[in-house]
Amino acid sequence: MIVKSIRVKTALSKSRLKELDYSLNPYLGCAYSCTYCYAPNFTPNEEASLNWGKVIIVKENLLEILRKEVFLKRKGTVGVSTITDPYQPIEALKKITRESISLLLSHNFRVSIQTKSPLVLRDLDILIQNKKKIDVGFTVTSLERWKELEPNAPPPKARIRALERLSEEGIETWLFLGPIIKGFNDHEIESVIEEISGIKTRIVFDKFRFYRGLKYKEGDTEWWKKVKENILSYCKKYNIECHEESEDWIYERKRFFKPLF
Repeated sequence: MIVKSIRVKTALSKSRLKELDYSLNPYLGCAYSCTYCYAPNFTPNEEASLNWGKVIIVKENLLEILRKEVFLKRKGTVGVSTITDPYQPIEALKKITRESISLLLSHNFRVSIQTKSPLVLRDLDILIQNKKKIDVGFTVTSLERWKELEPNAPPPKARIRALERLSEEGIETWLFLGPIIKGFNDHEIESVIEEISGIKTRIVFDKFRFYRGLKYKEGDTEWWKKVKENILSYCKKYNIECHEESEDWIYERKRFFKPLF
């Protein structure tokens, strides 16, 4: 793994996702090397994007910039992260994610974390103190074939245990079930849902979407219609709230209809 540093001019970027106002990515590139990842197509650093999983770029002055932007930017919800995993191994050393979320929360921004790493539990002290302004989601694609999809990521059951711990602490959690790939992991849907059925959480699910350089193919409309029906049926069976990713922003807006700022 090659680790390099750059200096940046901004920390908070405007998000294209309806449920987020901003995105914050402490690093460029991701050590987990997920074979379905769209992020190389949106990573503004050619060395990291062309050597996905082999080169990590650290934004060395991100905290310096963020300390200014928390006063200049309109308050809103910040997604941490959208094109990298904020708790990949480099974070254990650099702690940029930890310091970033602490800074954002102390200035009344909301923070939505998505990760594949139990390292997020290191920051329980910050998360517990800010329960009303934070949520944490873990991605789980497969219990059987995850190593083919996410060769360097932590095991999915370790993620689920971390999800459970956060939920037990009263922190808003969610599981991202996806991307669901036709003929690859679509047969595992019920087993994943059953695995988390004892946890107070919700599920956000989505299908695989093709981007340049990815080897998988998108499923057709009829396949996805059937998959959605099955997911909603399983969620009802196990009494878990489920939302398709394209609809989850509605749920988020309902949760936060009373602004904190």
